[in-house]
Amino acid sequence: MARTVAIVEDEAAIRENYAEVLRRRGYQVGSYSGGASALQAFRNRLPDLVILDIALGDDYDQGFTLCRELRAMSATLPIIFLTARDSDIDVVTGLRLGADDYLTKDTSMPHLLARIAALFRRIEALGSAENEGAPLAAGDLRIDRVRFEVTWKAQPVPLTLTEFWIVHSLARRPGHVKNREQLMDEANVVVDTATITSHVKRIRRKFRELDPEFDSIEMIYGVGYRWRT
Repeated sequence: MARTVAIVEDEAAIRENYAEVLRRRGYQVGSYSGGASALQAFRNRLPDLVILDIALGDDYDQGFTLCRELRAMSATLPIIFLTARDSDIDVVTGLRLGADDYLTKDTSMPHLLARIAALFRRIEALGSAENEGAPLAAGDLRIDRVRFEVTWKAQPVPLTLTEFWIVHSLARRPGHVKNREQLMDEANVVVDTATITSHVKRIRRKFRELDPEFDSIEMIYGVGYRWRT
């Protein structure tokens, strides 16, 4: 069955341009001009991936609001921001709200398609045979690769798909340093190194909300990150 991709974009020409290209690549596409119509449809049935603009209609930040609503509905739904806004504050805000990727509208269509394909590969990896078996354990951390669950000291940690794979990449070999490029490769995501840094900061914050003493993710300056043994 074809994957379903939802596009939430208030400019009709842009929306239909992306929709047409995605249809040609075999995706089923739902297109929406605003957050209200999109949310109504998503409450009936979630797509397999959502592409969001930030400013929708007269609401400068409606896409952020919709992202928050979507993340509350599903921890694993892949969400990509595709917007003209390129400030660091917007990028960080989008990732903090749970987006898996953040692109600007000058991104080429082949690059966008590659990002979409990478997110779908991670979903497929969750159900693959290599991820079956006993949960991964590293100290107080438990990772269930079948159920997509992470716990710290027996408390569930609400990670997004990207965050899950970053934690998995670090924790499966405690003490080994992973650079940002390796984390991108193992998380099946194509982003810049600054975005990986933002994801790691968000992961740390989620663990520290459960345990203020959490310090298991260590940054090795100029190299990358490792899971403390």
